[in-house]
Amino acid sequence: MNIIKTTMVVAVAMVGTQALGQDFSQVQIRTTEVAEGIYMLEGSGGNLGLSVGTDGAFLIDDQFAPLSEKISAAIADITNDDVRFLVNTHWHGDHTGGNENFGNAGAIIVAHDNVRARMSTEQFREIFDQRIPASPATALPIVTFADRTTFHWNGQRIVVKHVENAHTDGDSVVWFADADVFHLGDVFFNGFYPFVDVSSNGSLEGYISAVEGVLMRTTENTTIIPGHGPLANANDLRAYLEVLRTARERIQSAIDGGMSEDETVAADLMADYDEQWGGGFMNPENFVRLSYKSLQ
Repeated sequence: MNIIKTTMVVAVAMVGTQALGQDFSQVQIRTTEVAEGIYMLEGSGGNLGLSVGTDGAFLIDDQFAPLSEKISAAIADITNDDVRFLVNTHWHGDHTGGNENFGNAGAIIVAHDNVRARMSTEQFREIFDQRIPASPATALPIVTFADRTTFHWNGQRIVVKHVENAHTDGDSVVWFADADVFHLGDVFFNGFYPFVDVSSNGSLEGYISAVEGVLMRTTENTTIIPGHGPLANANDLRAYLEVLRTARERIQSAIDGGMSEDETVAADLMADYDEQWGGGFMNPENFVRLSYKSLQ
């Protein structure tokens, strides 16, 4: 397998504002086998999924550009094969930052139509007052789909299914149907409030619908790779769904009662969940603000 060498030009272009200030030299890539030939890789940014076997390496997401060499080395510890396919679960830079590196190394990048559309143009996140420049052409998905696509790869049926307006408007969940394994991207923040990216047409309703749809296909043995957080099972996903439904009920009631966004935040409607769920990337205030905006 060719170990990817990350150039400084690529790193600066693809890291994005959210990663500025991080010391990537200290990041270690941790690898966990979750089923035969299927792995979760953790580093900095979204969790990765990896399938290996007779057909070649199949990668889900790729974190930040400066980590491509380390990710490539971790894959090389598992298989001698290069990455043949790279699926992006959505457009955010902590999941697509390594696209250009892996694409230049020969990977075919696959994602929902809206992932390519958003990566092709400058984006703006209002909640963070953050402008994100368009990605280089070589970082863009070259195969896109509207609803779903299926890979018959490494002895697995790998279904990549679009879920509408959840984290963003370009989310996909990946189902290894024969292995009973899911990779949910940022549809699932395990143990944390999610980031409802309303600037990318994300919505709390979409989150709930997406999670409900996944749970219909889970079993007591299902393994779930979340976008962020530790490896999970169906019970973990049900607990997360309870949080989402509770937030919808309480925030929608505040909206229906005429409360403003600031009044809803000040009311601490999710106080009984904040200690357990509010310690991640999305703090309680921003979770309520974004949920409020999406429910208006």
